[in-house]
Amino acid sequence: MPTKIRTLLLDDDQQVLLLLENLLLKQFPTIQVIGKAKTVKEGIELIDNLKPDLIFLDIEYPDGDGFTILDSVTYTKFETIFISSHDQFAMKAFEYSALHYLKKPIIPSEVAKALLRLDLNDDDLLVSDKISKIKDGLIDKEPKLIIPTIEGLDIIKIKDIKRCEASDVYTIFHMINGKTYMASKSLNNYERLLKDIHFFRIHSKHLINMQYLVQYKKGKGGYVILEQGDELEVSVRKKMDFMNCLKDYARSLK
Repeated sequence: MPTKIRTLLLDDDQQVLLLLENLLLKQFPTIQVIGKAKTVKEGIELIDNLKPDLIFLDIEYPDGDGFTILDSVTYTKFETIFISSHDQFAMKAFEYSALHYLKKPIIPSEVAKALLRLDLNDDDLLVSDKISKIKDGLIDKEPKLIIPTIEGLDIIKIKDIKRCEASDVYTIFHMINGKTYMASKSLNNYERLLKDIHFFRIHSKHLINMQYLVQYKKGKGGYVILEQGDELEVSVRKKMDFMNCLKDYARSLK
């Protein structure tokens, strides 16, 4: 990272701008705030004129949205920390795409976490792909997952994931259409992202989408059968939690 990270603050709320500026000034000596803007038009002009290393970017403005800013600037070699007041489910879109975000009201400790995760050398194309998936998650309400693979990136719809399987330090995604993808991240990573939306880890090797569960067969731990006939073992230590998850999922369908 450079000695001073040249930073812009873009938000239509004056109180948020003041809070962020004061917080960064007092607690983050490597951050240098070089400008602030409250509209889409001002934000575009500031980015192209000042060429920052980092921007804090609100999603909604009176004259448009933050994505319009990102689509309109000619200078793009900066990192972005999004600011949003969207609900918890929509905020998952940011996690799926591994982008940095702050949820309003802004909490100082969360600012610190976002700054620690920054990579100012991130690949431009990769960031562009991630941002397009944020749009899908917030606007189209159909979250997608960006999977890093040996070849590059695969982008899949979360609702189409039938199950995920651990394979050493990799994860194999089994899709409802029969396709498979191998991600270069562990199953633990995807369990953390997906567990709140009806995915459950029934075994050290298996994370299933409850949407595709057809049958549970009793046994020491038991087995589950998914659509298209996948039969998977439930570990003994996961059995009780799985049964509770199954009850919760059944209630959610009513």
